[in-house]
Amino acid sequence: MFGGKGRTVELDELDRRILRELQKDARRTNRDLAAEVGVAPSTSLERVRGLRRKGVVRGYRAEVDLAALGRAVQAMIAIRIRPPSRRNIEAFRAWVSQLPETVGVFVTSGRQDFLVHVAVPDTDGLYAFVIDRLTQRPEVADVETSVVYEHRRTVAVEPVRRPHPDR
Repeated sequence: MFGGKGRTVELDELDRRILRELQKDARRTNRDLAAEVGVAPSTSLERVRGLRRKGVVRGYRAEVDLAALGRAVQAMIAIRIRPPSRRNIEAFRAWVSQLPETVGVFVTSGRQDFLVHVAVPDTDGLYAFVIDRLTQRPEVADVETSVVYEHRRTVAVEPVRRPHPDR
């Protein structure tokens, strides 16, 4: 099963294998993907199309080395918005998402409203981002910055296996 925005999509073992392999290398040919999971290329192609149609596969992206792009310093910045209205939350989310330093934006619960992942050239760039950009926003009440020493991504995220209702 796959959950997202309140919907659940049933994934069988073949879908799971295809999804795992696509996450490892989405640039491989359909023929190579089919051989890896042990099916005919036509079956593989139809299954991948089905995963896209169902919204399980949302797109394909290149993974880049942030340091090679001149953004060697990463940080996670926890931000509290005041007053915490829908209008302020949505406006801040839209603004921070479009900034070139922003790698990812998480809207969270708890003490902080946002966790923003940024990548900047150096610590001076991080300081300028926090002081000159974030704290200048009137709705930003609090900012807590944590420098990222190392960032590792999981190569393939497995769908949650739900117990079968008959068991």
